[in-house]
Amino acid sequence: MITRTYRARIRNHSQVRADLDSLGFAAAKLWNVGRWTVQRVWDACGQIPDANALMSYLKGHERYVDLHSQSSQRVLQELGEAFTGWYGKRDNGDTKANPPGYRKRGDQHPRSTVTFKAAGFKHDAANNRIRLSKGKNLKDGWSDFVLCEYDVIGSPETSVENVQQVRAVHEHGEWRLHIVCRVEVDVPESSGNEVAGIDLGICNFAAVSFGGESLLYPGGALKEDEYYFAKKRAECDKSSSREARRLDRKRTDRRTHFLHTLSKTIVAECAERDVGTIVVGDLAGIREDDNGETADWGDHGNLDLHGWAFDRFTTMLDYKAEAEGISVEPVSERDTSKSCSACGRTDDSQRVERGLYVCGECGLVANADSNGAENIRQKVLPNPQREDRDNGWLAQPAVRLFDRSEGRFAPREQEPNREP
Repeated sequence: MITRTYRARIRNHSQVRADLDSLGFAAAKLWNVGRWTVQRVWDACGQIPDANALMSYLKGHERYVDLHSQSSQRVLQELGEAFTGWYGKRDNGDTKANPPGYRKRGDQHPRSTVTFKAAGFKHDAANNRIRLSKGKNLKDGWSDFVLCEYDVIGSPETSVENVQQVRAVHEHGEWRLHIVCRVEVDVPESSGNEVAGIDLGICNFAAVSFGGESLLYPGGALKEDEYYFAKKRAECDKSSSREARRLDRKRTDRRTHFLHTLSKTIVAECAERDVGTIVVGDLAGIREDDNGETADWGDHGNLDLHGWAFDRFTTMLDYKAEAEGISVEPVSERDTSKSCSACGRTDDSQRVERGLYVCGECGLVANADSNGAENIRQKVLPNPQREDRDNGWLAQPAVRLFDRSEGRFAPREQEPNREP
């Protein structure tokens, strides 16, 4: 059994929109109540309460009762997770990291995601319907609920069964459902003993090292989409117009396709090479500089970096690899960009420019991203062999470009159509 999340459109959106808006606003207000409570406790005793303490303290609050109890619990758990992430950044020396803020846009509350666990929904698989529970304060009666009719985005053969959780997500001006299912598949036992390392970045979205071969997957197509749709959206009269929402949906769908195709391609390459473990650099480090502080890549670089869904890619990679019997392990990226994968020497000056790595100790000349991917791979090897190796493959990795016309990655020789 593996976990899959299916995105679905709501067929009767006009009928349920007002109810879903009320739930989304309630979730944002509860977040703000929890955030205010944390601040008050901090000011009083210098401690930040965890999610369990918040749930116990706010259980009778009117904002808590606006939602189903499990939905309210999830909002406060997300707040606790946000504070935990902030702790981690501070502990790593990021003095610029800010604690979680309030969910407000001027005088308005945004529509926050609402999560429904087992007791908060009922699924009618035969008719593609999901009944979502309201909180006591928002019910007109005991039988008042939100009945959503849905169509899965993707293959028409998708079977939505064994639903574990449902999330109502406001995306680009409309509500959609993210349906989390446990899917029964025949997961093979991987007999592979090989290890692959993946380094994620901006110019090359992914660099993969197999220890004697390296593949680069440039993010040029994704970057072109980001700039193209940002420019077209700026030409819209209103950010909430029908055309703006259409552009947002199209950009999201293209990004999703790119990430799905990339993760599927990498898993297939690993399966062909008897890889049993994929090691991925911890994505938190890609947004920090070598001193652990928030990196500034300039206006265009920051747009590229923060607009790309690294976490979402890793999630896709994880479940696709699981279906092939391959495990995915995250590791710290610390020093992987400035260490020599051949001799182990670490020196800031060895990365002479963005795409080139030159070691002053052993003379290695390598593609910088391939060198980083190999360092990530070696982090899980018991005894990495650094001597007497042919490292020419690090200097000349194979490149796979995204072919828009066929929706797949192809070798560099097959020039793809670059028009957005």
